[in-house]
Amino acid sequence: MPGHFTPLLPRLSSRLAMEKKPRVVVGMSGGVDSSAAAALLLEQGYDVVGITLKLWPQDCVNRAEDKCCGPQAVTDARAVSHKLNIPYYLVDEAAEFQQQVINYFAEEYKAGRTPNPCVMCNEKLKFGTLISRAKKLGAELVATGHFARTERCRDTGRTLLKR
Repeated sequence: MPGHFTPLLPRLSSRLAMEKKPRVVVGMSGGVDSSAAAALLLEQGYDVVGITLKLWPQDCVNRAEDKCCGPQAVTDARAVSHKLNIPYYLVDEAAEFQQQVINYFAEEYKAGRTPNPCVMCNEKLKFGTLISRAKKLGAELVATGHFARTERCRDTGRTLLKR
């Protein structure tokens, strides 16, 4: 009797390999790391969605041109998403960025300190927005090109983003 199932094994293995993996939102910066993360996840069978945060207000676009989150980064992220044939969303967070990051930076600088705006952006804006958008898009996972430590909370079972 076991020999009767032998012809089914290759087809069953093939179906299991093609089983749909969950949707994952990738924070696309336009750089190599996030682009590679999106490509690798897609290659592994994940349902990948690219998201870029527009952080600079329109009146600052010229000054933000060469910044990590400036217009060229948006163009690059959109082009990579198109090349990978994945859905892509641009989320306008310029007002929040002004409030949470730029204003904070200016106040700290006036006080004689030299804050790191990227740390504040990651903490107050970037990851929260990506997680929120992921939920709205039905994604179970969020990925970026950054290195991150995660830890499973024993009490809640939730995954925590660590420093």
